[in-house]
Amino acid sequence: MKHPFALCMALALAVAAPVFAQAPSTGGERTVEESYLQGYLETMIIQEQAHGETKDSKLVALQYIRQAVEEGRTSVEIQAALEFLATEGTFTVVRSGGYGIALNNFPDVRREAAFLLGSFKTPEAKDVLLKVALADAEPMVIAAAIRSMGEIGIIEGDDVTQAISFIISRFDILMPDNSLAFEALVALELLADANKGLTDPSAIRAIIRIADGNYIKPVKDKARQLLDKLRKYAASSAASGK
Repeated sequence: MKHPFALCMALALAVAAPVFAQAPSTGGERTVEESYLQGYLETMIIQEQAHGETKDSKLVALQYIRQAVEEGRTSVEIQAALEFLATEGTFTVVRSGGYGIALNNFPDVRREAAFLLGSFKTPEAKDVLLKVALADAEPMVIAAAIRSMGEIGIIEGDDVTQAISFIISRFDILMPDNSLAFEALVALELLADANKGLTDPSAIRAIIRIADGNYIKPVKDKARQLLDKLRKYAASSAASGK
């Protein structure tokens, strides 16, 4: 059973006491122990806020995570907190009375968490985003997950490009979404830049589908520009014999 936040803080402060009792390090620099303690406290607070019951608690966690990411402080624990926030309400659902409406369905929280996961360039983050993109029902969450997979840039057996292509086709049939299509194009371009082109035929077909589909002109123009870039990547690869 998890400790309540207040109890965790009390325990952390008890551990911190011996360190804070020492004389401060010179020149304003922290000792190894002080740096470790600061990271431990920050991670603990983020985890507790992320697993809190209220939406406000989760938004605070995301605020802390964004600051940590911007300042270059990333860790496995912070990534795990983001993965939880990106999937809560989809894979982990708490319902009123066990059968009522979902009490932890916060699409804007999932969207922000999926967006921030793009800063963690790991296969594990990519795999979670892949699940989010395929399982979430909210276009804004799906779009954020797709963009972040592009930011990570990892392709394993065309899993990411095939998922993006499937999503484009699904929405194109049901209800074309310009924002989602644009984010998909941006992600595919990022993946192409990271891998010197794309080899997945389904990705090419999806881009052509957007270029010829019922989308606004800037989105269709983006698709055509990406097709031209992919053609140049392919020509360069052929010329080099790779």
